[in-house]
Amino acid sequence: MGTICAIMLAENGHGVRLWSAFPEAAAELAATRENRRFLPGPRLHEDIEVTGDDSAAFDQAELVISAVPTQFVRAVWQRLAPHCPADLPICSVAKGIENKTLLRPSQVLVEVLDGSVNSNRPVAVLSGPSIAPEVVRKLPATVAVAATIEQLAVRMQEYISRPYFRVYTNPDMVGVEIAGATKNVIAIATGVLDGLAAGDNAKAALLSRGLAEITRLGVALGALAETFAGLAGVGDLVTTCISPVGRNRSFGQAIGRGQSLEQALEATDSVIEGVATTKSVVELADKLNVEMPITQAVHDVLFAGGKPADAIARLMRRPLRAET
Repeated sequence: MGTICAIMLAENGHGVRLWSAFPEAAAELAATRENRRFLPGPRLHEDIEVTGDDSAAFDQAELVISAVPTQFVRAVWQRLAPHCPADLPICSVAKGIENKTLLRPSQVLVEVLDGSVNSNRPVAVLSGPSIAPEVVRKLPATVAVAATIEQLAVRMQEYISRPYFRVYTNPDMVGVEIAGATKNVIAIATGVLDGLAAGDNAKAALLSRGLAEITRLGVALGALAETFAGLAGVGDLVTTCISPVGRNRSFGQAIGRGQSLEQALEATDSVIEGVATTKSVVELADKLNVEMPITQAVHDVLFAGGKPADAIARLMRRPLRAET
């Protein structure tokens, strides 16, 4: 996603510096002008500078987009903190919840940089249905951006919108971020159904009830319920759960076909955000007394030795009740 954002910003006429935490990867990308490992195909625009130099990362920067996976945000930004100006706006595109602290990526950023999650630093979050291989082919995609101040959300909207990439502003930063994190857990569950060949009826039910439980969690955290009916919520949920290249869904499919957690993780070079996020969401649900049976079932399968077929059976045998 970092590469895609760099490409779109450059297409809009902005000078871009693409920084990598791995100097060797940065050197290769600078030489080949192609992200061969994670996004092979598109060439980097000539206005994109590539570096692995921490001290040069923010030189003359007016805005930063952080595309670091959630569980690595803290370590990476602790490394960058000495070089980051105090008032520099940051937009996070990570989707997850940090283990143990239960903080959203934007909260981790400002805590590391400013010492408190209540920092006044302008921060934005961008999320929505944006499968990378489709965006890079310039297929139509639409996402949402929310920020601590409206001006930053509008600025991000103007900076990164393209004829094939439409950005809406959203006033609900908590909801946008929670929706982006929790949909990955439901996507793992959907993949498990695919691995078991459980059928489309089961998948539709899982998406519907999954949306209901992640909305409950979001509202308990102060989010707006309508955010989960929008692009960051149901939009991203549907894409992640049906796309054949969705990482979390594909991981879940491997689990449904009988692979262990370790085997399924070893089979991919990508970070499967939903795995770590499942632990955080279960902790958050317990803390807030929010009922999340699907998320709990995913947790049991991944971390408690539960069998996928048994987890589905338990969900189907839950006491009968009204839908709402």
